[in-house]
Amino acid sequence: MSFFFIGLRPMNWSAAHIHIVTEFVLLGFPGCLEIQIFLFLLFLLVYVLTLLGNGTIICAVRWDPRLHTPMYFLLGNFAFLEIWYASSTVPNMLVNILSKTKAISFSGCFLQFYFFFSLGTTECLFLAVMAYDRYLAICHPLHYPTIMTGKLCRILVSLCWLIGFLGYPIPIFFISQLPFCRSNIIDHFLCDMDPLMALSCAPAPITEFVFYSQSSFVLFFTVMYILRSYMLLLRTVFQVPSAAGRRKAFSTCGSHLAVVSLFYGTVMVMYVSPTYGIPTLMQKILTLVYSVMTPLFNPLIYSLRNKDMKLALRNILFRIKISQNS
Repeated sequence: MSFFFIGLRPMNWSAAHIHIVTEFVLLGFPGCLEIQIFLFLLFLLVYVLTLLGNGTIICAVRWDPRLHTPMYFLLGNFAFLEIWYASSTVPNMLVNILSKTKAISFSGCFLQFYFFFSLGTTECLFLAVMAYDRYLAICHPLHYPTIMTGKLCRILVSLCWLIGFLGYPIPIFFISQLPFCRSNIIDHFLCDMDPLMALSCAPAPITEFVFYSQSSFVLFFTVMYILRSYMLLLRTVFQVPSAAGRRKAFSTCGSHLAVVSLFYGTVMVMYVSPTYGIPTLMQKILTLVYSVMTPLFNPLIYSLRNKDMKLALRNILFRIKISQNS
């Protein structure tokens, strides 16, 4: 998708009214040199742990035959998505912390903007599909093997990626064509919608409406579907006569529900509630939670609450130890 933005500049305004922006300045997090070094080391550690954690889940799902089921197939793809979601922001943020200019090119800014929102949308869709999988497994256990087949899993995963990445090229293309004449300084650690629109000197109500309507629709549709799935799921669970059966059902859903709460809780505050009342630093922290910390916590949540996953991870560590000793 990079060819959409490279070299694009708004040309319909006269030079007397507009200063052509060729790069933006991402201010990132404030602080002295010592704080910047601390933040660099902290975010580098978080990113490395994110890659290791999600990469380990992918390896466990691939190598352990007991995890060759629809639930773990979705989990493995979700872990792959989390690696890319963190990679859309963290590497540039690390470079930016050590940079003196803190600059990002015009095309680089909009590419980050595109991938950040496309991957975020894909994550929302993945969480909805995983809720559907858990709903089928608990509410319709006898029909589950015939409905949630390997073919259907592959179709659902492909649709998540396609919808996520095909929904934003056109609105972001039009945003990239706006004249940015007020400033090129973005008080954030990434290129986001609100900071970019604040720098534009030409109103674009239709573009804003389309972008926010699209993002809100995805958020509300997926969260309402997830809530509906869990309401039906809980009704079924409470009808299970044995306490052991109820605990087992809750254990299969607890991890997914924790991830949903962590992700949607911060995203809703940022993109559904009015952000003009939220301090800039708090907006950065909220964005940091769902874009950087959530991909770190997800493998921990899934591995610590899942017996099959813990057993598969032990087997991987055992294989590594044997290969090192041989």
